[in-house]
Amino acid sequence: MTECEHNKANLRVCVSGGHSSGNDPIYEQETYEMGRLIAKLGFRLDYGFSNSGIMGAVAKGVLDEWNQHKDEYYTEVSPIVGITTQEYYNLYEKDELLEKVTNVVVTDTIENRKKKLFDADIIVFAPGGVGTLDELAYDCVAMQDGFIETKPFIIYNINGFFHHILEYLKEMVKSGFAEPIPFIVVDNNEELEIAFRLLKLRYNDCESFKEAYYQARKVAYELPYFIKKKVGKIWVEHLIAEMDEIELNGTNEQKQALRDEVEQAYLEKEIARMYDRLAKSGRDTAVVSEKLTKLKKSHSKHGF
Repeated sequence: MTECEHNKANLRVCVSGGHSSGNDPIYEQETYEMGRLIAKLGFRLDYGFSNSGIMGAVAKGVLDEWNQHKDEYYTEVSPIVGITTQEYYNLYEKDELLEKVTNVVVTDTIENRKKKLFDADIIVFAPGGVGTLDELAYDCVAMQDGFIETKPFIIYNINGFFHHILEYLKEMVKSGFAEPIPFIVVDNNEELEIAFRLLKLRYNDCESFKEAYYQARKVAYELPYFIKKKVGKIWVEHLIAEMDEIELNGTNEQKQALRDEVEQAYLEKEIARMYDRLAKSGRDTAVVSEKLTKLKKSHSKHGF
């Protein structure tokens, strides 16, 4: 299949996340840094036009980075597009942050707002509430059923936030109730930057679900290799050049050694993530045990 040309210098990143900040400062800190990263890489942010919580943090990060370096990254065109409905637009008092979001698209319905947000090239899901969960489910269904184009989904798994959802989604696929979705899971800002850089270099508009799924899964599969190899001045762009050179001109032994190294890094990352899930499951078990003990005591107290 011929790869479609794409203006990779201005990839559009849609971020979906909470309008609240959560109860751990790390959520807002990490998403603010994500905003700075989006601007630093020359991407554009498409988001749901908010000045609070996770969404406000990512918008503030984009604007802070852009205002500091806009002569280097951009022309005078704002790097943010706010997409909302009239009802939501009227809810927000226009503070200093929202006044700087000069490009606002107002849709007639929430459904059309979701569709407009999905026009972006890369979709990032950050921690949030039921609204974020709704957008995740909507985008998965619409993409799976072919109503909208297949594209990379990044799950920004800050503090293990999406642990249970990822397990649930895997169980749906395993049980035959859903097709696999091309999720790229990152656990921190460093991993997110590597994923963004990989997508910037290898992003293609794909003509089919199969091709798009392959491209996204390739990034997800290779990501641990780049995370492991990032030392000092060795960076994504250099590693990709080395990998491409080996695949094009390397010996069979060099090619196999590279594949083995990529596979090893992937397996190590999966093992580490599984241990983290086990630790979280252990804490969940402890919480359930504590609740059962309280219920049992309450049961005995009331003579049931």
